Amino acid sequence: MTWTIAPEPHDSPVAAALWRAYYTEVSDRWYLLHENHRTDPAELEREIAARTGAELALPSGLLLVARHEGEPAGSAGVRLLDATTAELTRVFVYEGMRGRGGAPRLVTAAEDAARDLGAKVMILDTRNDLVEARTLYTKLGYEETDRHNDDPYAEHWFRKPLT
Repeated sequence: MTWTIAPEPHDSPVAAALWRAYYTEVSDRWYLLHENHRTDPAELEREIAARTGAELALPSGLLLVARHEGEPAGSAGVRLLDATTAELTRVFVYEGMRGRGGAPRLVTAAEDAARDLGAKVMILDTRNDLVEARTLYTKLGYEETDRHNDDPYAEHWFRKPLT
């Protein structure tokens, strides 16, 4: 199994497809858990269009795309919040590609990218229902911390020194 991870323009067709798949999955999971229905299609389109990912472009951010056997399989974004703090975001692997080692590779590549941008620490947030994500982050050395943002959907905050 060959994995490659490389920067991708945040507005490329590959990035757009991965963003749509990521957002659809996390939104549907939330609505199914809390309201017993999937995301309203109009809301989904509004939110996907509103979050362009422009913050994931150099000089202060980067979008990485993982390919498995040459096919897009996942993504991870990094953005600098200040000179030494980066945020990990949009970590996603297509469902059919999970369990093949792509997610840890993406996070590790994102950490390397954050270091290259000058970051000394990586932070992130996630939700209660994203158990797989919390497990991954803990396995990769992230420690749960106090709240570091006011995202209304965030329920867990993590931090990892990059030095």
